[in-house]
Amino acid sequence: MKRRHFIKDSSLAMAGSLAIRPSRKRISALEKIQIGVIGCNGMGWANTKSALAMSDVDLVAICDVDQNVINKRLEECKSLRSNTPKTYLDYRELLQDDSIDAVIIGTPDHWHCLPMVDAVKAGKHVYVEKPIANTIEECQLMKAAAKQYGTVVQVGQWQRSGPHYAKAIDIVRSGVLGNIRLVKVWAYQGWMKPVKVLPDTTAPEGVDYSRWLGPAPKRPYNRNRFHFSFRWFWDYAGGLMTDWGVHEIDIALYAMNAIAPISVMASGGKLAYPNDASETPDTLQTVFQYDNFNMLWEHATGIDNGNYGRTEGIAFIGNAGTLVCNRQGYEIIPEKDGVEAEVFEKPKELNYLNLHTQNFVEAIKANDISLLNTPIESGSVAAINAQMGNIAYKTGRKVFWDKSTESFINDQEANELMKARYFNGYKLPTV
Repeated sequence: MKRRHFIKDSSLAMAGSLAIRPSRKRISALEKIQIGVIGCNGMGWANTKSALAMSDVDLVAICDVDQNVINKRLEECKSLRSNTPKTYLDYRELLQDDSIDAVIIGTPDHWHCLPMVDAVKAGKHVYVEKPIANTIEECQLMKAAAKQYGTVVQVGQWQRSGPHYAKAIDIVRSGVLGNIRLVKVWAYQGWMKPVKVLPDTTAPEGVDYSRWLGPAPKRPYNRNRFHFSFRWFWDYAGGLMTDWGVHEIDIALYAMNAIAPISVMASGGKLAYPNDASETPDTLQTVFQYDNFNMLWEHATGIDNGNYGRTEGIAFIGNAGTLVCNRQGYEIIPEKDGVEAEVFEKPKELNYLNLHTQNFVEAIKANDISLLNTPIESGSVAAINAQMGNIAYKTGRKVFWDKSTESFINDQEANELMKARYFNGYKLPTV
């Protein structure tokens, strides 16, 4: 307790400065993988439980800034494994544990970059939630760190591990749909009701709110900004564009073998609920121009009637037919004298998140990054493109991308919005 108290009190001076020793070791097919989780309230815990569905994975460490969440997870662990995981409030202490082979990072988006870079420096394999970061600069830094330190890094865009998505991608790449001139990606989320305006308060007992803010600007505690609903505030995330959008944009661009757009323009705003507490747009349309096709992203909160009668999905619109794919399956809608119609429904018994964490473990045991379904180099594409969409929205104009310099053309404001700004004594990590 004295050590933790010291670290907490001196965090501003020491942010990112704890010595983390590389401890990577080869793991044989017969060995158990010892994992730790950093941020275990939402998807961090869903990913952890998915990993623990495998008998050759054990959870040995839990880290969270909310002691209430830690207590809850420790209780749940009793039904999952016989051991009691160690607990931490500071992820850097967890990374110093040489017994840990891999970490799952399930923190809010603004807290992805620091622990991911520190983890690979410490020789840990990493499963990092999507989007990989909250700025383009952080995304590029994380890619560079993964490349330099060579550990296995899987991005939590688990749709890539879904067999029906793989089949749909094969169909798109086969050419049977004809020339694809437009890809639509969308998320209509009827469950998302207005975020009620709430007063600032003190943080709940057991919550280290200063550590939760981390590199984000210092603000009073407000329940709207904490835990799940952090997604709707620019300090920590990018709204539906980087939440749902990353999943759909990932499949769209991966299928089309596209990396970066030529231009992006966006229009929308808080059109449905102008007076609620959220900052990110509840309604947005974004047009991405690529070399041979356009991609249209759109989202809407509070309503479910999306394209093709689906609340979310990806539509590849070709001369011979359109393939519409979402989490329930895919459908081919033919043009006249075009491709044959086809409907495929996802088998209900298949859990695609489980397939994704299994893929992560298989790559670790084989010591082979090429086995990953969503390695960070590929998985970062969706996050970077989604960030471009948000930058176009924030500037209010069409922005143009130079892929050779990885920057916006003659647009200082857009290029500034690519950068990470760290506060409270925290520093952007170096590679």
